[in-house]
Amino acid sequence: MSAPSVGAASVVMDPFGTAALRAAVLDSWAGSPTRFREDANAEEDLRLGGYADAWFVELAQNAADAARAAGQRGRLRVQAVDGELWVANTGVPLDAAGVAALASLRASAKRDDPGSVGRFGVGFAGVLAVSDAPRVVSTAGAVAFSARRTAEAVAALPGPAAELARRDEPPVLRLVWPVDEQPTAGFDTEVRLPARPGVDLHALLAQARAGAPDLLLALPDIVEIAVGDEVLTRVDGPGPGEVSIGGRRWLLARRDGTHAADDAQTQATEERSRRDWTACWALPLTADGSPDPLAEGVLHAPTAAAERLALPARLIATVPLEPDRRRVRPGPATDRVLAGAAQAYLDLVRAVSPLQRLALVPEPGFPRSELDGRLRQLLLDALRTAAWLPAATGAELVPGRAEWLDLPGADLPGAPLPGLLAEAGFHRLLAPMATTAGPAALAELGVHRLTAAELVTRLFGVERPAAWWRTLYAELAPIADTVPGLVDELRALPVPLADGRVAAGPATVLLPPEDGTDAARAVQHIAALALPGLHVADPAAVHPLLSRLGATVADPAGLLEHPALTEAVERSVDDAEAGLDTGPLAEAVLELVAELGSAPAGLAAMALPDREGRPARADELMLPDAALRPLLAADVPLDVLDEGLATRVPRSALTAVGVVDGFAVVTDEEPVSPDHDLDDEERWWDSLDAPPTRLVAVRDLDLVADDAWPAALALLGAVRETRAAVMAPGSYTAWWLGRHARLGGRRPGHWRLPTAEALAALYDPPPTPDDAPGVLDDEALLAAIGVRADLAITDTAVAADLLARLVDPDRHPDVALVADAHEALAEAVAVGRVRSADLDMPEQVRALDGSVADVDVAMVLDAPWLAAVLPAGELVTGGDPVALAELLDLPAASEIVAADVEGPGRTVRWAEISDVVVACHTLGVPVPPGELALHDELWVVVRRPVSGRFKVLSWRDASGRWHAADPLRALLGLLTEDEAVG
Repeated sequence: MSAPSVGAASVVMDPFGTAALRAAVLDSWAGSPTRFREDANAEEDLRLGGYADAWFVELAQNAADAARAAGQRGRLRVQAVDGELWVANTGVPLDAAGVAALASLRASAKRDDPGSVGRFGVGFAGVLAVSDAPRVVSTAGAVAFSARRTAEAVAALPGPAAELARRDEPPVLRLVWPVDEQPTAGFDTEVRLPARPGVDLHALLAQARAGAPDLLLALPDIVEIAVGDEVLTRVDGPGPGEVSIGGRRWLLARRDGTHAADDAQTQATEERSRRDWTACWALPLTADGSPDPLAEGVLHAPTAAAERLALPARLIATVPLEPDRRRVRPGPATDRVLAGAAQAYLDLVRAVSPLQRLALVPEPGFPRSELDGRLRQLLLDALRTAAWLPAATGAELVPGRAEWLDLPGADLPGAPLPGLLAEAGFHRLLAPMATTAGPAALAELGVHRLTAAELVTRLFGVERPAAWWRTLYAELAPIADTVPGLVDELRALPVPLADGRVAAGPATVLLPPEDGTDAARAVQHIAALALPGLHVADPAAVHPLLSRLGATVADPAGLLEHPALTEAVERSVDDAEAGLDTGPLAEAVLELVAELGSAPAGLAAMALPDREGRPARADELMLPDAALRPLLAADVPLDVLDEGLATRVPRSALTAVGVVDGFAVVTDEEPVSPDHDLDDEERWWDSLDAPPTRLVAVRDLDLVADDAWPAALALLGAVRETRAAVMAPGSYTAWWLGRHARLGGRRPGHWRLPTAEALAALYDPPPTPDDAPGVLDDEALLAAIGVRADLAITDTAVAADLLARLVDPDRHPDVALVADAHEALAEAVAVGRVRSADLDMPEQVRALDGSVADVDVAMVLDAPWLAAVLPAGELVTGGDPVALAELLDLPAASEIVAADVEGPGRTVRWAEISDVVVACHTLGVPVPPGELALHDELWVVVRRPVSGRFKVLSWRDASGRWHAADPLRALLGLLTEDEAVG
């Protein structure tokens, strides 16, 4: 199809009176060439400036106005036809007022139309970037503009012609001519634009195709735009308040109103009559209807302006614009529209699914424009003061009353932690929501940040079932694994206890053993006591996180030594005497001890009832049928345990806590001092050469009656633990028994073992007891406590006893036993076990012939050859003669005897005497060096202690020379002398 020539000779109807319009313009130019220049400048500014790329937007706005005026849903079509761009639309066709507006740069035919979006007559200037000969074809008539014809008309005007000579082209849109054309069938108006040289129509079509979706969104009166063969439509839905354009969903929220008269007066004259305003937000949605927020955009008023915005939704609002339609014109009218836009935005937010609303919070950042900053503040102010944030409870919250949980993952959709906390009274906690804005957006809104530390603090006072706490720990556990430092913040987490209390921090909590075991039940009974400082977690609340935060498993043995339980036990007697019921404590402790089979020593202080119901320490009570009971002294401070308790509780548990049955054993693997409450312990400790490295001792030995010791010893020997305590090296028990036990009314050391018959002349076996006859058969036990197996002297008392036995006239020890006894006594003095000064010496001693001699005549035989000249009844011998003399306070025989040898004898070397050599080799000693004097008969003359001449077999004279009638006797004396010297 070809366009008719504007200059055709055929007669064209002029329904819009264009001739008068042209004449008026030409007259004004002729009368004022300056006016021509102003019109040319104004049009050039519009063509090159604000409307340079706005051809499609301006024509679409005109089409929307036409459709709205016709009360129909408008359609728009763009196509390229024979080098021209044709833009057709439905709606009210062109009229005379419209033609006049098109031919005017400063007036609009739509200023009285409150709903029009084409603000100014200048808007049509956008087509000049495409064509310098635009035509507007309508079913009511058609008009054309032409740069060429305008130049021809101006040529006749001298002033304007001169001005035109300095320009590229005249003002095109001031002179209008009628044409005879009809719009494309099905449309009411069509703008036809012959393309300027260099204009690419395909590029223009692409520009229109790209801008069509935005125009359908901005211009509600247009429902369809066809560009070439592509048709784009806008349909309502699929959801409430939504529209779909080309397959993309948008959610709309709109507010409208009317400007006050005073506000309207602040607008441009052309705008004052349009007092109605609208503000619409368009939020992109994904295919499933979720928000798909914008990152960047511009204000649409209603089509795109130059005001850059960075808001999640597009604002389409009738905001007053500057004449170039790029920037917002400040003023009260603008303020009112923006305030309405803020309220509309709140409507938009509330129209979104609650869990997706945070996506609509403007992200913090530098404003893209002054309008962007102002709008951002208005939106935030509106959002801060309205209830729209979804709480975990399902309610909606004002941001200032809301709080968000600052824990990773807690804000993810479906996260159970906020809802769990909401059950516990955290009603201001936000539901987990999808958002890219994050903490910064929440901070902008004034939402309180609930940190892990604050959460832990506020959990105190929460009353929820134990299973709820376990669920809470399960939710926190994976977060603790990923957030550095979070474990430390969670160490103060409350933990519900089995007794109903709540502990501050898992580190103070014990976790019950695996449920279902007897030990676990016993631990639960301990926990139920609610002892201050003893925190046993409720089994239903136990979770592995508690162990990671410091909780430990309640080891039954460790529980019995827990400071809180120890303290309760220690004060239990006082509590019971004060009227408090300590029965549950005793029952729970005994139950646990029964499971373990042992108990720490401290439990001996636990209050238990005696047979009269009075409270007493466990270690001050004995079983009704205690094996030790018949052995105790009458004044022993032990009462009998309540028979009912003794019947209910296992015997082993009662004895483990100290209730007396048989003898109890005290064990200390690393003793440091005599602090084990054992009788006479300090004295035993002091008697040791070095402190013991391990202590195993029988206690309560001091409670045994003196006449019950045979039975007591039999009991000690019959039980493995007590027997071991007696038999241990360095045993306290053996030491104590040796000093305090009584057999036949005497200490054990008074007696000898029945099998120690070599001592029979000095010691007797213990008498056979009627109540424990078999005790005498246990010689190992008897020997351990001091019953004699030999003549060993352990202390001064034993030495004194032996000395007394030696001079007992009713005893008749043989010479060998006496010598052995004297040797044992001498050895004790020599090594320092006995000091002679500490002994009350007897007035008599046992002599060599077995008789008892007075100390006035007795002497110690320190040289065996002297026995030949002294009475045997005056000589004492055995062991080291020096030590023996010191012990008995007796002189040595060598100090008493004075004698001379008769005759010099025959000098012979020891090595020449065969009997001597043989004897030395037999004895394994070297043959003595030197010589001796041999006599056929050896006589000595004694001068002291008696006078006389004695025949002897060997003698050592005052010079040290040996004389002998029998060399072997001399050898014996020499060897004895050497041994004494050595």
